[in-house]
Amino acid sequence: MEWSIQQIAKIAGTTSRTLRHYGAEGLLAPTRIGANGYRFYDETALVRLQRILLLRELGLPLPRIREVLDREGDEEAALSAHLGWLTSERSRIERRIRAVEGTIRMRREGTAMTAEEMFDGFDHTAHRDEVEARWGRDAYAAGDRWWRGMSEDERRQWQQRVASLSRDWQSAAEAGAEPSSEQAQELARRHVEWLRSVPGTPAAEGRDLRGYVLGLGEMYVADDRFAKNYGGASGAAFVRDALRVYAEAHL
Repeated sequence: MEWSIQQIAKIAGTTSRTLRHYGAEGLLAPTRIGANGYRFYDETALVRLQRILLLRELGLPLPRIREVLDREGDEEAALSAHLGWLTSERSRIERRIRAVEGTIRMRREGTAMTAEEMFDGFDHTAHRDEVEARWGRDAYAAGDRWWRGMSEDERRQWQQRVASLSRDWQSAAEAGAEPSSEQAQELARRHVEWLRSVPGTPAAEGRDLRGYVLGLGEMYVADDRFAKNYGGASGAAFVRDALRVYAEAHL
């Protein structure tokens, strides 16, 4: 069987324009192109598209996705590994839901709850596969050592720093600041300094810092998990644009 580009776009919840862009980036070539210029895709192409969309959900930029697809030739093994991550993520979310529900009951009804129960599902290592997929095993190992080496007070200060930066980004976006404004560029400077402080990432190691910052900006917009840190899609777009201005001027 084969499907037209319009059919695939509708089924996969994407757009024909996106599929054509994937083709231009060397990610998803059509199985054939009809005499009328229409693109058609077979089952093998659909499997590849599923892998592309799964990796996009991890926030990987398109060049990185192409590297992963080229490296992992065994589609079944790659999909099985991703299924394992999805199953683990579902379990973690379910545990976190139960923990929060238990905390609410504890506050409302005065029931007992252990600290272990309260923080079930909050393990920072839950995103290990995602970090390794994006930046490699060494990146995760370095970040893990850094995080475990912190005291509770240092972790609290780190989290407060991240929360403060997110709030300031949201406030600037809501106030209508321009990405090139002094306010936005100061936030971009702080953001890059923050990225550089995380061990194991390209920012910390000085590897293509400009490309890394630009890629993260795009990821903030594309992935709802990140966009919500900046007040949603419009706030994330403001952060992306401000980071692009900063990167072009300073990186």
